[in-house]
Amino acid sequence: MSSVSVDRERTDVKRAPRMVSQDETKSSFKTTELLTMLGIVAAILIAAASADNFDAPRAWTLVAVVASAYMISRGLAKSGSRHVDLDH
Repeated sequence: MSSVSVDRERTDVKRAPRMVSQDETKSSFKTTELLTMLGIVAAILIAAASADNFDAPRAWTLVAVVASAYMISRGLAKSGSRHVDLDH
């Protein structure tokens, strides 16, 4: 067999499709935004527990606002990402 026929045999072989997954954004637990949000929530709850003029309903409202802002920011980060998933 010549080298030309061997090369042709290698290129003619059908290969299984590759699984390709490509994410532009990091996982949420790898971002500094998550750590920042958790720190802010902890600070709000500690302040509510220790301050006399900072009541629980206001603290939980602020926690809900911070969590909502985090979810919106993650959604905006993911909306611009190119997600290619060929695993059908």
